[in-house]
Amino acid sequence: MSPDTSRRPSRAPRHLLVVPDKFKGTLTARAAAEAMARGWRQVYPDDSLELLPMSDGGDGFSLVLAELLQAESRTVETMDAAHRPRIAGWAWDPTTRTAIIESAQSIGLALLPTGQFHPFDLDTRGLGETIAAAVQYGAQRLIIGLGGSATNDAGFGLARALGGRFLDADRREITRWTELTRLHTWVPPLQTWSGEVIGACDVSNPLLGPSGCSAIYGPQKGLTAADQPLADAALGRLAQVLREQLGHDYAVDAGSGAAGGLGFALRAFLGGRLESGFEIFADLARLEAKIARADLVLTGEGGLDRQTLMGKGTGRIAALARAAGKPCHGLAGVVEAVPDLSPEQQLFTSTRAIVPDLAPATEAKAEAALWLEKLTRNLAATL
Repeated sequence: MSPDTSRRPSRAPRHLLVVPDKFKGTLTARAAAEAMARGWRQVYPDDSLELLPMSDGGDGFSLVLAELLQAESRTVETMDAAHRPRIAGWAWDPTTRTAIIESAQSIGLALLPTGQFHPFDLDTRGLGETIAAAVQYGAQRLIIGLGGSATNDAGFGLARALGGRFLDADRREITRWTELTRLHTWVPPLQTWSGEVIGACDVSNPLLGPSGCSAIYGPQKGLTAADQPLADAALGRLAQVLREQLGHDYAVDAGSGAAGGLGFALRAFLGGRLESGFEIFADLARLEAKIARADLVLTGEGGLDRQTLMGKGTGRIAALARAAGKPCHGLAGVVEAVPDLSPEQQLFTSTRAIVPDLAPATEAKAEAALWLEKLTRNLAATL
């Protein structure tokens, strides 16, 4: 499409930073950035656009970090959370011997048919096999994005895939995470690995209790209120045994409840640490410096809502832009009205939605790139 010169205001070219997250289920962060860039250039073809796809640790995390590090693509034959065969992607940076692994690539909720599997029948073994493959490849550092998992097993399957064993009082091996209620002993793998493990997440939930993984994230994975007592009993017994054996209560650490307890697993089973997925991205991307150079910032994701203002990546982008005195416009499939915000909480210069302003939800999802392009073009025409 040729530029809409009839509506384009006359002004000096500007430098834009285009830094969206994924539009979940429709566009990767890269595809979203490119659609936004096409829309903007139809109005301002002379502006300079820097495209910076982002992720805060969920789906698409490995793609974003691989692009930043110019890492090499790798695959591994593994399984999904229901133990169905799957080829999962990961990324390899040979210079730093870093493996970038995305949990959602192997045990992601989006990989499973809706409602077909119950969380009691799912585990993290597939992610453990991906980790084992990266270690065998020669990795000395693992960066693991925790978001988007289908599981609630606190890394039970992961630990078994790496050679660990869970035994009851009669030395019988436990093979399902819901049977951890009778756990007596955790037996670490014979071969240990001394590399660095970083779990990327942006939640601070503990493993157990009303703010734990079963209560907060379990329902979206299929756990019912009736399921939660057994889930918490199983994970509670696991936490107790490991506290007694390892001398630290990992269940209360901030982020231990991330991704169905994967935060707990990386800390307890792999000696890892948890970091903000957004901060990992921001550091590697030199984000603050790029915002400082920009005249205007565009960000966006599938939905902008109250959670956006409570630490999600797009909200963090808007907050950094505001601190730097740069306009920041948020584009989304849907924007939830949050009427009770104070002036200090109004992070975005403006927000715009595809649904229902431009198209109904079904049409917007079917041609998400087209409608995001149009939404950005409409915004540009007003600035």
